[in-house]
Amino acid sequence: MRVRDTASGELVEVTGSDGSASLYVCGITPYDATHLGHAATYVTFDLLGRALRDSGLRVRYIQNVTDVDDPLLERAARDGVDWTDLAASEIALFREDMTALGVLPPAELVGVVESIDVIAADVRELIAAGAAYELGVPGADGPDIYLDLTRADDFPIVSNFTRTAMMDVIVDRGGDPDRPGKRDPLDPLLWRAERPGEPAWRVPGLPAGRPGWHIECTAIAGDRLGLPIDVQGGGVDLVFPHHDMSATQAEVLGERFAKAYVHQAMVGLDGEKMSKSKGNLVLVSALRGAGIDPMAIRLLLLGHRYDAPWEFTDNDLETARTRLSSWRAGVSVNEGPPAEATVAAIRAALADNLDAPAAVAAVDAWVAASLAGAGDLAADQPGILARALDALLGVRL
Repeated sequence: MRVRDTASGELVEVTGSDGSASLYVCGITPYDATHLGHAATYVTFDLLGRALRDSGLRVRYIQNVTDVDDPLLERAARDGVDWTDLAASEIALFREDMTALGVLPPAELVGVVESIDVIAADVRELIAAGAAYELGVPGADGPDIYLDLTRADDFPIVSNFTRTAMMDVIVDRGGDPDRPGKRDPLDPLLWRAERPGEPAWRVPGLPAGRPGWHIECTAIAGDRLGLPIDVQGGGVDLVFPHHDMSATQAEVLGERFAKAYVHQAMVGLDGEKMSKSKGNLVLVSALRGAGIDPMAIRLLLLGHRYDAPWEFTDNDLETARTRLSSWRAGVSVNEGPPAEATVAAIRAALADNLDAPAAVAAVDAWVAASLAGAGDLAADQPGILARALDALLGVRL
């Protein structure tokens, strides 16, 4: 199993250790519904998990959910709802969307709220190592705490961005480079002191407050999986700053964060990336509500390489719907052509950097032969292929 490691730019093998592989994928901030960009990410790592299991490895898969964060609190205040109720409802919808798309759930979906003590322990350790500093907050009872990036030997670890490139995007990606008093504009927030009207936790050794964004994944991955993890995954927009910072914090704590960093490319709409901030979303729940079969949505996603950006079109969706109908017809015959070579081709395609389009093309060829009645037909072959599609590609026919 080879995947593209963002940090090195090379294809690397995922071999695991002691018969198991660890997979950590950054989850949602639950303030809005799942769009196709989200779905592409979680289908990609679902494929990776399926391929690793098929190769004989046990997969230990953890996904976080940022269930307390500024965007969530702002959306809840805008809509006049309790932030915990908003998070719960959006997490439930996310789970529903993922189930419909055939995405196998992680062993644990771990929230920040349930991980406060674990995260706080890492913050305290960074303070004890002299790698963090306090920054006063007018009107607050305690200071904010930031990571001192000068204590990092190798930054950025994942993106390899130049400083100019980092500064160009840091504000749009949640940073606060212009805050007075910071030692470096890129220093990430580890712990946010309590502000009026915001949720806060009281833990030993820290001011009342809540975690910053990046430290949650450093702490949760280390606690639930142990470091280094075999694969850290997420959307390409997380490479910097989130994955750079998560990895750097682990390095400062003396741990290598991950052996490979794998990222889903952007899904676009009307010439721009699909994102909540832009509001140009194609929602999975809306497609399902319009009567689109979730397996057609999954086939839409499988028709594109995970590591190349693409743009959603209605024609693309219609192609996926037609393909789904064709595949169902192909496995519904009484006798079909031999499936062994097709199953082998699917496995080989997934092992080759999750080449889902190549796997889909192999199935298309088998289906065409099946519908034409070509080859040495046998009664068990359609069922064999249908079970392989379910197991390897997550497509239920």
